[in-house]
Amino acid sequence: MIQRHLERKLRTAAERYPVVLLTGPRQSGKTTLVRAVFPDHPYVSLEDPDQRAFATEDPRGFLGRFEQAVVLDEAQRTPDLFSYIQGIVDRTDRPGQFILTGSQNFLLMERISQSLAGRCAVLHLLPFTHSELKGRPALDVDRLGKFVPAGEPMPADNLFEVLFTGSYPRIHDKRLPPQDWLANYYLTYLERDVRQLLNVGDIEAFGRFIRLCAGRCGQLLNLSSLAADGGISVPTAKRWLSLLETSYLLFLLRPHHRSFNKRLVKSPKLYFLDTGLLCYLLRIASAEQLTTHAARGAVFESWVVSELLKNYHNRGVTPDLYFWRDSTGHEVDLLLDHGGELVPIEIKSGQTFASDYLQGLTYWRSLPDQANARATLVYGGDASYLRQGVTVLSWQHWE
Repeated sequence: MIQRHLERKLRTAAERYPVVLLTGPRQSGKTTLVRAVFPDHPYVSLEDPDQRAFATEDPRGFLGRFEQAVVLDEAQRTPDLFSYIQGIVDRTDRPGQFILTGSQNFLLMERISQSLAGRCAVLHLLPFTHSELKGRPALDVDRLGKFVPAGEPMPADNLFEVLFTGSYPRIHDKRLPPQDWLANYYLTYLERDVRQLLNVGDIEAFGRFIRLCAGRCGQLLNLSSLAADGGISVPTAKRWLSLLETSYLLFLLRPHHRSFNKRLVKSPKLYFLDTGLLCYLLRIASAEQLTTHAARGAVFESWVVSELLKNYHNRGVTPDLYFWRDSTGHEVDLLLDHGGELVPIEIKSGQTFASDYLQGLTYWRSLPDQANARATLVYGGDASYLRQGVTVLSWQHWE
């Protein structure tokens, strides 16, 4: 089993809260992780029709079998069970009593807020980070812009193979052809999660909508244009975007609100959380094709954003990630808000450094009170170094 960086936070949460919920997209490794961390806990999958029927028809009898603790997998399948769990933990209040997992964040969080608020720690497990796959420690986000990685060059991976393959555990565990597995994953998502659980009537239109989102990856979100191209209303487009975000397929990066005496762009930017799935949706057939594809920069940018998002979730920290763009076109791809200190990050897929890569960061550092900003450039090359006061960071150090 590949070591997951969330493991430490999961153990800590189980020592402090009577209920721990581990949520994330399907096939992100939730079941594998909880069974490895809690090997002595009885395990019940509520995907099993018999177990689900027992839990639904006789919830008290179902839960009464577990005197100390239990792992309940796919807990969203029996939402009424949460109220009975609330009654048990209110009586006993024993840490680590219920370990819940679930793939449907849009259903789970509603039930948690209704029944288990204050009693439950909520953690998010996304697919592998690059550092997990390589068996290395996670990037120390707090030191970004303060250091340049030292030591011997790391073994060079192929950037475009990494982007094309994506991060879902089963692809790596079983060494499966990524596009074959992702095609089945995508169809399962449409048929099971969307049709059955969310009652989206026109699956064909929804599938077309997802591909339109993929074509807009890395761009400012224009809801009116997206809705018009998809042949749907703006309220429907907004609802479907929310569905995609809460089911961990995409991520909307919000603009930073702080003004620097210029009118700021207010629309979010759209990114996918797995670049393998993004490549599938864009019909990119190979890593070689990606190297010259028009979406190459957007795919790389999406990878950088998703790796940072995973880093935050693996530490149990709410991501404070933004981008910044003013009305004249000056832009910083990523802003990390560290308690008032803003850390600007620029993203370039090129494998050879070019001086114009620093234009956005140079402009940012000319803004009021930003002259000493810890600026970082993440690019597609292999070397990391300091250039004009900016940390130039290889993608292989971004993990």
